[in-house]
Amino acid sequence: MATFNKFNKFVEDLAFGVHNFTSNSTCTITIALTTVAPIATNSVLADLTQVSYTNISDRVVSVSASGHTTGTYKLTLTDKTLTASGATAAFRYVVLYNDDPTSPADPLIGYYDYGSSISLANGETFTVDFDGDNGVLTLA
Repeated sequence: MATFNKFNKFVEDLAFGVHNFTSNSTCTITIALTTVAPIATNSVLADLTQVSYTNISDRVVSVSASGHTTGTYKLTLTDKTLTASGATAAFRYVVLYNDDPTSPADPLIGYYDYGSSISLANGETFTVDFDGDNGVLTLA
């Protein structure tokens, strides 16, 4: 499983109320794909060079749980399977961003590095396996 890496600005965005990760919120966590390594100082989707999403299924992710136990907050996301309906652009990094805010527009959350390029042929799938036990992220 690839390791989650948060973007630095994400911490400030949380403190300033940019994100609302409750499972019944209107927050739209979405996946972006790129071949260019994200850096910790990226803050919005426009900072990234995305691949073409031609022939890729929906990239919206569902929040399955969001809350705290004894003061430690955990965000848990439902695994997301991307399905190709034709050949897709190669990608290596899977980035999570919040598609709802307009200021800042599309703030970044974090990313996963899969270590090498991934391409999908027609009918193939790729599952982003979010850690159901430990969550995508915790705050203590």
